[in-house]
Amino acid sequence: MGVIAGAVVVVLVLVAGWWFVRTYNRLVRLRNQTQASWAQIDVQLKRRHELIPNLVEGARGYAAHEKGTFEAVTAARGAAVVGGLGVGDRAAAEETLTATLGKLFALGESYPELKADQHFATVQAELRSAEDKIAYARQFYNSAVQSYHTALESFPGNVVSGFGGGHARREYFEAPGAPQDVVQVRF
Repeated sequence: MGVIAGAVVVVLVLVAGWWFVRTYNRLVRLRNQTQASWAQIDVQLKRRHELIPNLVEGARGYAAHEKGTFEAVTAARGAAVVGGLGVGDRAAAEETLTATLGKLFALGESYPELKADQHFATVQAELRSAEDKIAYARQFYNSAVQSYHTALESFPGNVVSGFGGGHARREYFEAPGAPQDVVQVRF
């Protein structure tokens, strides 16, 4: 009888150990996925940052008197490439950069010869492509953060995360700013 009880205890300890290791490894995998998806956002943002000087230089020759726009884009880019920013601060800097880029793109509409310039059009198309990739990378990152948070907050992850260390919540990459007003349609 003592052998059976000992075997049951050993089996229970092995099952509990397997459960703990499996849950811990899942949390590590999800944490690493959030880090990898953040790295992908960083890659796409750097690509965008590298394209901006080409766009500014291309537009500068056509609209030299739009100095304020060029300075705003350059300053916003400088603020966005600063290292060491947290997710929230990085999102705010990128949102400012996106807004100033919109002003630069508007110059293309104001100056038909600039709009027709092949170099400007190519860089503008590459930046639009980069914006699409950034939006996808943000979505993927936020989805990875959501999965990680769900695993951290639900049982058994909430129990195991306390033992493992290094399993802290991550910030979502949210676009700052005022909420959008509801569009009212009247007939």
